[in-house]
Amino acid sequence: MRAFDPSLLYRSTVGFDRLFTLLDQFGPETGQAPGYPPYNIERTGENDYRISVAVAGFAEPDLNIEVKENALTVKGEKQPSESRSEVLHQGIAARAFERRFQLADYVVVKGASLENGLLHIDLVREVPEAKKPRTIAITSNGSAQPQVIENRAA
Repeated sequence: MRAFDPSLLYRSTVGFDRLFTLLDQFGPETGQAPGYPPYNIERTGENDYRISVAVAGFAEPDLNIEVKENALTVKGEKQPSESRSEVLHQGIAARAFERRFQLADYVVVKGASLENGLLHIDLVREVPEAKKPRTIAITSNGSAQPQVIENRAA
């Protein structure tokens, strides 16, 4: 039984309309701890979003970001190090991971950056003009002036 009801988040999301519904489809892989690595989804503007994934201990060559058919996949696999040091206590996880996010319609990835152990993926929702709502002016019978079009034969 769940202690948290994600339906409460549906009201406050724009751009990730189907995200929380589809996240349940992508459960943790076998052998991985649920929720690893932790992440945040932020709204940074009217149509701008940011996913921040905690990837402490991973460098840029260890990470791979792929977008395919409205699915964003972040993979991390630690490259074997040449260090001959002996680890007495390992509190920083270095296991491989794969985290998937289902993107809403018209959401595209602008870029990604790695900063202070956080992988930031910037997204923008670009709705085409044809799909945007438009306002229709309402006129009453008395206020509308019919336009006269002159048609003269040359």
